[in-house]
This record gives sequence, C-alpha cells and structure tokens, in this order.
Amino acid sequence: MKFCKPKPKAILSLDIGTKRIGLAYCDPLCITSNILPAVKRFKNNQEIKIIRNYINTFNLTGFIVGIPLDDKGQMTTQAIDCKNYGQLLSNELKLPFSYVNEHCSTWESSDRFGIKKDKSGLIDSFSAKIILEQWIEEGPELEEIAGKLQIKY
Repeated sequence: MKFCKPKPKAILSLDIGTKRIGLAYCDPLCITSNILPAVKRFKNNQEIKIIRNYINTFNLTGFIVGIPLDDKGQMTTQAIDCKNYGQLLSNELKLPFSYVNEHCSTWESSDRFGIKKDKSGLIDSFSAKIILEQWIEEGPELEEIAGKLQIKY
C-alpha cells in the first residue's frame, strides 16, 4: 500500500516486543531522529507512564507503532499484539497515531548498526529509529482522531 509523505511533526516511534519496547523520536521538522532507552513491558502496563513522560519531555504530538507483518503482508501473532498495544496507547495518551509495517526492522538494525546478541534493548530502540525513518519517508499520515480503530490490515 502506498501512502503520501506525512506532514512533519515531532513524534514517538515504538518497536513493541513481548519483553521490551524500543523507542525513538524525531524533531518537529523530521530532520533528526534519536533513540531513547527501551522500556520494559509490564503486565499492568505501567510502562505507559514512562512513555507519557517522554512525550511530555520532548513535546511529541503523536506516535507510530511498528506492525511486524509477514513477508506476504499478513498479520502475525506479534502484529496482533502490536496492534492491540497501539490501540491501548491511543486510548491512554489521546494522541494521533498510525501503524507502520516494520517487516525485518530488527534484522536491519542489527546489520546497519552492528548490534549482536543485545539484551539491553538497544537493538529495539534502533529498530524504532528505522521504523521512524521509514514513516518520515513513506507515511501514512497520523490519524487525527485519537482512539479511532484505524488499522486497515
């Protein structure tokens, strides 16, 4: 699916895993992207407080969530978890958001940044950076109505 390049805005990118969430953000003009420390995922979702703090600290106005579709573009078990977590975040944060197909972002970050056997979450945050760079180039535009069920997969 082809999208139009989105309007520049300061946003947070999330690479959601079962144990950690990698984070990256960009400036309002989408010129620079930076990684943040990955956050541990908790059963009671208390990591949302940390994510909210980053959003407030860096004046972020929306977020994107990577969806790991398979090589045929179909939903995977992890993609369903990411979709559900994105919806949860949207309900909690009340910010516009969108999903980005992040097929192979972890492999790409491993190759591009030379990260091997990482247990610190660094590879997750670099994967979030790759997802963010992809969004800056390809879109889609963030949904302006927070909380709206908007995934089309």
